[in-house]
Amino acid sequence: MSSSVERFRELLRIPTVSHADESQTDWAAFDAFAAAVERLYPALHGALARERVDGHSLLYRWHGAESAHPLVLMAHIDVVPVVAEEWEHDPFAAEIVGEGEDAVLHARGSIDDKGSLVAILEAVEQLVTEGFTPARDVYLSFGHNEETAGGGAQAIVALLRERGVRPALVLDEGGAVVEGAIPGVTVPTAMVGVAERGVMTLELTAREGGGHASTPPSYPATARLARAVDRLHRHPFPTRLAPPVRAMLSTVAPHAPQPLRALFRSLAVTGPLVARVLSLLGPEMNATVRTTAVATRLRGAPGDNVLATSATASVNIRLLTGDTVTGATERVRRVVADSHVEVTVAHGSDPSPVSPWRGDAWRRIVSAVTASLGDEVVTLPYLQLGASDSRWFTAISDHVYRFTPFHLMRAERDALHAHDERIRVEVWLRGIGFYRELLSAS
Repeated sequence: MSSSVERFRELLRIPTVSHADESQTDWAAFDAFAAAVERLYPALHGALARERVDGHSLLYRWHGAESAHPLVLMAHIDVVPVVAEEWEHDPFAAEIVGEGEDAVLHARGSIDDKGSLVAILEAVEQLVTEGFTPARDVYLSFGHNEETAGGGAQAIVALLRERGVRPALVLDEGGAVVEGAIPGVTVPTAMVGVAERGVMTLELTAREGGGHASTPPSYPATARLARAVDRLHRHPFPTRLAPPVRAMLSTVAPHAPQPLRALFRSLAVTGPLVARVLSLLGPEMNATVRTTAVATRLRGAPGDNVLATSATASVNIRLLTGDTVTGATERVRRVVADSHVEVTVAHGSDPSPVSPWRGDAWRRIVSAVTASLGDEVVTLPYLQLGASDSRWFTAISDHVYRFTPFHLMRAERDALHAHDERIRVEVWLRGIGFYRELLSAS
């Protein structure tokens, strides 16, 4: 097994699990991770300046021939918690199963997101060892709490803004190289996020006087809340094609069979029909063409025989490009249509700005994909469904993209944030080549 893979395995074994309640986070693991990175990548640490930000995030600067228009490569150190008994292999043993092209590395963080982080480190270490100096400055931004608050990345952005840094290209985790993600399209596609949906949580609350469950009122708070949640479920947000989705379909049109090719090429006319059809083709496609809302938590009385004085549902909403926190909140109020159900915003952020899928920054990504992952791979702009630390960088750059340079099967993507997360070793090694290509062109 290559030394690159062995370094990857060592870093995967460090359980850098983040928790929303940071008092539960083992910060010693993050300190151990930082120390291991310094030990494992001596050439990188000899050439790049490193500083800690917000306690446990890491920011590196690689001085280039020019400091203007730098490249920022992002990843995050933290991983989500595990339920070890659900895993076929120990989630922090970094066990390799199989040999040669069939070798698979099982570990929490193997894809999300130490896969990218360590591939970046490997690419930089190799280039420094070869004596390479980038044409422009390069920053490596590794946040420590992307899975929870994202405070590390926000602090890094604040620091860079204070220093007047305006990146020409920012690349974070995001879409991968996939097959079959778009109906009818069989060629492998590199899904590069040019924007990501907004995220917000609404609280729906119904109240009553309370009392003993043996003498319930005719319409208790729990029933009123249940009706509100049901109305929200039965009246989803309307479908439409946001600009990044239109761009994705238009770009992939030459590779789609008829009649899809004609539909994708005529979206000015066929867009409403295409959006409605895509919404029926599974959760991912549905989330691509509409703002989604789902009740994720229900809270009521403290005991089985107690009437709830208040019953509350937390509703997680992911905003399609063009929608807003304010607009979505007002729509939910109209759909619930009950003045006795309070609708309040617990927290929320609007969708990110849309980065261009033309121009120098975009061409650099496309060229790196072609050179390292194969000219049969078609690079597409797309709307990222989940949130990432990259959204904070839109404050200092107009060219923020989201792409993970690994060819992932459906089952591998489904294992993210679930049990049995894993990556094929050959796929991970090819990802190093992508970062080398992108850095060489900086």
